Amino acid sequence: MATKSKRKKLEQAHIGLAAENREKLIPRLNQLLADEHLLYTKTRNYHWNVTGIHFSQLHELFEEQYNSLQLIADEVAERSRMLGGTAVGTLVEFLEHTRLSEAPGAIPSAPDMLANLLDDHEQVITSLRDDIEACMEEFNDEGTADLLIGTMRAHEKMAWMLRSMANGG
Repeated sequence: MATKSKRKKLEQAHIGLAAENREKLIPRLNQLLADEHLLYTKTRNYHWNVTGIHFSQLHELFEEQYNSLQLIADEVAERSRMLGGTAVGTLVEFLEHTRLSEAPGAIPSAPDMLANLLDDHEQVITSLRDDIEACMEEFNDEGTADLLIGTMRAHEKMAWMLRSMANGG
């Protein structure tokens, strides 16, 4: 039962960015925030449910990653607020805005967990590259671009860790 969220009008924020640009950035940030939360939830689910010979290593890796994702989500939400917008914050809104997918009820094997998470991180990285370009070229927002660049680097590192585990684990 999805309902469209009712968001407040854009708040005043005299930070050198046109309101029109801020209005276009906030939905991008909320989409990223939804992706971060879905990926956080999936990673936490895999942390709880991983089994097999590499249980301990994967259990620890997934915990490190979901903790990192939680911090990233907080920074993304705060940036939306800095721009005068609101951050999506309900499960329904996250599902409405995410570009990632879930498989409810499925507990994949450990190798499939790694592959699924790697795929999600790579999707987020690709989306971030587009959003970074838009921040710089269309919206003249170096602050958001800087946040997104750091976020992209964090996802690249998490993807590398997952790829390394999948290839050598």
